[in-house]
Amino acid sequence: MKTIRFPRRAVLLGGLAAFLSGCASKFRSYDGPEVTRVRLYKGQRLLVLDGVDRVLQTYPVGLGFAPEGHKQFEGDGRTPEGAYVVDKRNPESTYHLSVGISYPNEADIAFAEAQGLSPGGDIFIHGGPRPGIDPTDVRDWTAGCIAVTDRQIEDIYAMVKDGTPIQIFA
Repeated sequence: MKTIRFPRRAVLLGGLAAFLSGCASKFRSYDGPEVTRVRLYKGQRLLVLDGVDRVLQTYPVGLGFAPEGHKQFEGDGRTPEGAYVVDKRNPESTYHLSVGISYPNEADIAFAEAQGLSPGGDIFIHGGPRPGIDPTDVRDWTAGCIAVTDRQIEDIYAMVKDGTPIQIFA
């Protein structure tokens, strides 16, 4: 039986690579310019992160399964339109990471209640679905949230702070 020998350098580099891959984290750091506003253009499926004097980043997005029009009721599949703020974050999200949006506001609640319905809630910018949870073969698959890739939500999660205004356009 012949013994296979590996060069010491290959073994050391392979071990180092395996160790470092185990250190990979979904939590990224960001030390660039402050994100002062987030804009979502639903018709263009485009999320824009603005700084004080320039666009810092743009991302293609997926929306709710019935994306046209403003979200009015729980279960309607629409993504809200209007002025909101980033108000929370969920590091343990089913969708990798998520950044919450302050929907519903007082007007959203009043409209839905006048119809005898719930406005819904829990609208987030989040990563992609985990296998077996939602279909990935359609662009607009969420229940009203804004979907990006896992890598993109890692960047957004690091860049966008709670209290940042978000404007959502048709």
